[in-house]
Amino acid sequence: MNDLFARHRSVLPEWLALYYANPLEITHGEGRYVWDAEGNKYLDFFGGILTTMTAHALPEVTKAVSEQAGRIIHSSTLYLNRPMVELAERIAQLSGIPDARVFFTTSGTEANDTALLLATTYRRSNTILAMRNSYHGRSFSAVGITGNRGWSPTSLSPLQTLYVHGGVRTRGPYASLSDDDFIAACVEDLKDLLGHTRPPAALIAEPIQGVGGFTSPPDGLYAAFREVLSERGILWIADEVQTGWGRTGDNFWGWQAHGQNGPPDLLTFAKGIGNGMSIGGVVARAEIMNCLDANSISTFGGTQITMAAGLANLSYLLEHDLQGNARRVGGLLVERLRAVAAQVPGVREVRGRGLMLGVELVKPGTDQADPDAAGAVLEACRAGGLLIGKGGGHNTSALRIAPPLSLTVAEAEEGAAILENALRGIQ
Repeated sequence: MNDLFARHRSVLPEWLALYYANPLEITHGEGRYVWDAEGNKYLDFFGGILTTMTAHALPEVTKAVSEQAGRIIHSSTLYLNRPMVELAERIAQLSGIPDARVFFTTSGTEANDTALLLATTYRRSNTILAMRNSYHGRSFSAVGITGNRGWSPTSLSPLQTLYVHGGVRTRGPYASLSDDDFIAACVEDLKDLLGHTRPPAALIAEPIQGVGGFTSPPDGLYAAFREVLSERGILWIADEVQTGWGRTGDNFWGWQAHGQNGPPDLLTFAKGIGNGMSIGGVVARAEIMNCLDANSISTFGGTQITMAAGLANLSYLLEHDLQGNARRVGGLLVERLRAVAAQVPGVREVRGRGLMLGVELVKPGTDQADPDAAGAVLEACRAGGLLIGKGGGHNTSALRIAPPLSLTVAEAEEGAAILENALRGIQ
């Protein structure tokens, strides 16, 4: 293991993040569990950054990938592709966007990059509204709209980005307000901002901020924003890379908690749909999707083997009501964690919905982020047989909990017990 770590450091970039003081090599998985190269077993509460959405080694997906690999793996978008059309049809119907068109990419970063290209071209503007504490990917344009310093290595950008209040409910200048007053204040801030700039192309927003530590506004904020934006022709891009496919339990898409004024104009997705296979994409109204006046292709977007995986995974998710499972098991898990948090002074907040939960850590008796405690809990969870993630805004002090959506009640209790021990260890 030490040899592999040394080889990693000698050939890969220094900025390529690794978890743990002694990094972990995962060799195989089954269901909600994975094993490392030394034979240690872990309950997986992070799913490859919310990517193994259904289960590790899900037989239905494995079978679909194997059978497709035996026929043809790839041909590019220059040829008709039956699995791509079939998956696009299903996603278009599920998206809630009328007259929808779907373009497949290989990642969420590329999906957001494409949405920005479409929105700026359609609106003939390079100004983008984004949320503070946001994260939208690692490409040049996606970094340019990311409102999280820890994941923004440059200020250079082809876009003019203006940041809006509202993505974090319990911090910032409006944190003390009621939900209704919070929304009203954010809307007034948006209106004021729009009075000082040229007309933006779009607002891009994660319904629940992923890398930002699973933070979110009150339900209805983006619906209220939508009213203001629609009056001015400004588009709404919902970044559903982490919130899509029923993970939040209450809704299939995160935007539906803000759907009072209709669906977004564009929706981006990735991560969980492939259950580990590399799939991303954009859904948009036809007039927006078709606004480009030059040719384009996606060499690896929509390739047959990933589309076969996506179709099998989506079918399994819908047929087994994993959204309902996320709601039920996630509801039990969040209450269990809140009971623990009430007894641990270093836990500021347990938040989220469904199986997308955040535990924010602070220095006891203060509101100051405690990234050292987050790192210590991450290590203690691993030692106890549990893998979790971390994130956060001003400092990386939030634990991120996002297991596969097939998590059982017994597994939720197992993971909560390990996390409880780790949290009590930081007191």
